[in-house]
Amino acid sequence: MTQWMGYVRPDGTVGARNLVLMLSGTVYANDVCERVADHIYGAVAITHPLGRCQVRPDLRMTRRFLSNTGMNPNVGAVVVVDHFREEGCTAYDIADDIQSATHKPVAVVNIREAGGLISATEKGLRYAADFARMLSDHQREPVPLSELLFGVECGTSDTTSGLASNPSTGICSDLIIAEGGRTIMAECTEWMGCEEWLTGRAVNEAIADQIVAGVQDMERRALASGEDIRGSQPTGDNMVGGLTTIEEKSMGACKKSGSAPIVGYLEIAARPEEMTAGLYVMYGPGHGAESISSMAAAGCQVLVFNAGGGHTSSHPIMPTIKITGNATSYELMKDTVELDVSGVLRDEISLEQAGRMVFDEVVAVASGRLTKSEALKAHNSFAIHRVGVSI
Repeated sequence: MTQWMGYVRPDGTVGARNLVLMLSGTVYANDVCERVADHIYGAVAITHPLGRCQVRPDLRMTRRFLSNTGMNPNVGAVVVVDHFREEGCTAYDIADDIQSATHKPVAVVNIREAGGLISATEKGLRYAADFARMLSDHQREPVPLSELLFGVECGTSDTTSGLASNPSTGICSDLIIAEGGRTIMAECTEWMGCEEWLTGRAVNEAIADQIVAGVQDMERRALASGEDIRGSQPTGDNMVGGLTTIEEKSMGACKKSGSAPIVGYLEIAARPEEMTAGLYVMYGPGHGAESISSMAAAGCQVLVFNAGGGHTSSHPIMPTIKITGNATSYELMKDTVELDVSGVLRDEISLEQAGRMVFDEVVAVASGRLTKSEALKAHNSFAIHRVGVSI
């Protein structure tokens, strides 16, 4: 059985990283989080433009994304920062969510209570520095692959995506699941046209019905904006890459899920309640930053992002491995793309060999190997899904 080296947390989950998270509860706390993270070893900031003047469903969505991100096992300790008080989504609310679920160290900084920006920054620095020293005592331990929750994503897709990188990642996913691990695939807009293939893999009728309902709901939401989803999907870069319809795009996109049974359906950014090995599908949009953020919030420790055109996308707390099946894209984007599996298209390697390449990279990154984006401190992909208007 394959093992990887991870940080075992108080709640029994295992982290691939051991980060101090500076978590902004509101747009007005972003500066404090970024300034502290810039000065503390092993700290990262998660910032966003929300947390204020949102309708209640959106405020609950913001809290879910933020709290569940803090619960991710890659985070060893959290400092939550806010400005004043947004009822239902305060720093204290978020901190309580994280600490009660995981028992990890969590501190709160309220800028107004601290006496302003300078005092709040000093307070955040002291908390984060103490947490960083404490986490430095933690050591990686060998753990089974069954402790891995693996995320799969694709973007800037082209014709090589469905032929090389996505099926290679699907094989990797099957290998992980065969050893008791779990995989999450989101982006239900990119299941359109492949619903029957997915529902045929569902372990029960309830999950099959949820898959169909998720696609239909996302399409209804798009229509309510005054535009058919097919007016935005495929995207411009997809069409440049040779894809012509959303159904054609979906046939390639769904291949990253492999062939394992679908054992659960998740709402966006929701954590799986079961430890059942298999594939979980998650409601959500094709928007890359929102999609990978929802899987990080669900608890994924590592994610593979397949990109026909190459990509710079990387989540702040979840190592994001980029893979392409387009040799030209790899040469142009190799600063941030880890693997080139275009040899599949030239008959130089088999899909099974490419899948093993992806698998080996996932295990290595879970065990501590930096992704290229991590080495560059290029953490540019955190976004919270929205369901309503600002008020």
